[in-house]
Amino acid sequence: MSHVLTSSVLSDEGVMTLLNAAISAATAMGQPQCIVIVDQSGVTLGCFRMRGSRFQSLKSAGAKAQTAASIGAPSHSLPDHARVPLAIATDGGMTGLRGGLPIRVGGALLGGIGVGSGSGEQDEQVARAALKAIGADLD
Repeated sequence: MSHVLTSSVLSDEGVMTLLNAAISAATAMGQPQCIVIVDQSGVTLGCFRMRGSRFQSLKSAGAKAQTAASIGAPSHSLPDHARVPLAIATDGGMTGLRGGLPIRVGGALLGGIGVGSGSGEQDEQVARAALKAIGADLD
């Protein structure tokens, strides 16, 4: 049927596995984090703000997740010249900050994960740990 497409989506269990793995990784490094999981259209499927994380980081984590899902690449790969115009055009919904990664399984883009409240490297390390927990593509 040419009018119907089949797609892969994250299960509820997958979302919870991502959140739990991110929380575990952040706890192990001693850096409380904000974690946001979105589907491929940018809709939030799950989010968690760890006690001790910066509350404004929940917003940036969401923007990182939406950016990664939108461009199918890490949030920090957004070109420098496009960062400010896209942030303005999306009312802060897109960012070039490090810590947002696409969620791909078997090459299929399922959404994005955004992590914020640590350094960009810490944020990305936590996001990668979460992706690993569901067997997502890491490169």
